[in-house]
Amino acid sequence: MSVNSSLLSSTAQHASQNDFVAVLEQLYRERTLMPYTAGRTIPLRRHEVLIVCRGVVQLHTIQPDGSETLLGLAGPSMPIGLPFTIVDPYWANALTDVDVLPLPMTEVESSPVLMAGICRHVMLRLQQSEAWLAIAGKRLVGDRLKQLLLLVANEFGQVEPSGVRIPMRLTHHQLATATGTTRVTVTRLLKEFKMEGWLQTQHRHLIVQLDQVRDCGWSRMYR
Repeated sequence: MSVNSSLLSSTAQHASQNDFVAVLEQLYRERTLMPYTAGRTIPLRRHEVLIVCRGVVQLHTIQPDGSETLLGLAGPSMPIGLPFTIVDPYWANALTDVDVLPLPMTEVESSPVLMAGICRHVMLRLQQSEAWLAIAGKRLVGDRLKQLLLLVANEFGQVEPSGVRIPMRLTHHQLATATGTTRVTVTRLLKEFKMEGWLQTQHRHLIVQLDQVRDCGWSRMYR
């Protein structure tokens, strides 16, 4: 692709993204957002898409033995809902306080701008899902946990002088569920990571060294 065509493509993408943001802002003004406090279950409907406007949503399923499998996390501008999955049962919980915007699928399908914007963010969700699969394939639990923390910091982290803060509080149980291990093992590994110096805790939030996030294999931030 030539420099000119690359520039035109980039300009078109930015313009399209701005159109999507403008449409969402208009919808925010016209409609009431649905607020959910941390820990609440977010109802999902078959023919409805939810756009996360604020906060982080945890997506998970329940296995026949009652155990939980964490499927992913969705942050601002990310679409969630039953139209995007064939997993059953499929649950969405507010990991932090969140606001979501419900959109009927018929409305999404009739708006090229909404369809294009949602498609881009579904692609980001797909990238996240494949990164989670890559993590699950690592043999050592310590590697799985470290890479998960780096992925979450890369996706949702806030850069501070001390490093990249993970803004939501992930419990040891949630980390164990996501990495296929036990809560006791997660507690031990987190202590080891802190001793290694690349992870620290401030006010119950995890902070990862910036260079660790920058150098992780799937980093698209902080470069």
